[in-house]
Amino acid sequence: MNNLLTTGPFAVGLSHFLTVGAIMFTLGIFGIFLNRKNLIVIMMSIELMLLAVNINLVAFSSFLGDLVGQVFTMLVLTVAAAEAAIGLAIVVVFYRNRRSIEVEDINEMKG
Repeated sequence: MNNLLTTGPFAVGLSHFLTVGAIMFTLGIFGIFLNRKNLIVIMMSIELMLLAVNINLVAFSSFLGDLVGQVFTMLVLTVAAAEAAIGLAIVVVFYRNRRSIEVEDINEMKG
């Protein structure tokens, strides 16, 4: 049975990858809830959460011997890169107009 990296004295199993993914996802959630003012930190926290999910997908895919999780991870990374590029472009345009990237200023754009 393929259990990721199980050779040698420092065997890394599925639980290690899941633990790292859970820690990264938790840090992403804390980044969103603790810092609600800076839009760039919020976007970085969302990216951290996506990477945590990708680690879990690759870990399960490798553990089960199936490539579907790894292919899906590549699709998620592609969409995340496009989302980051478009989000950053929107932030740059918003900063040029308002000279601020605080979340409270974005709420004034409604209507």
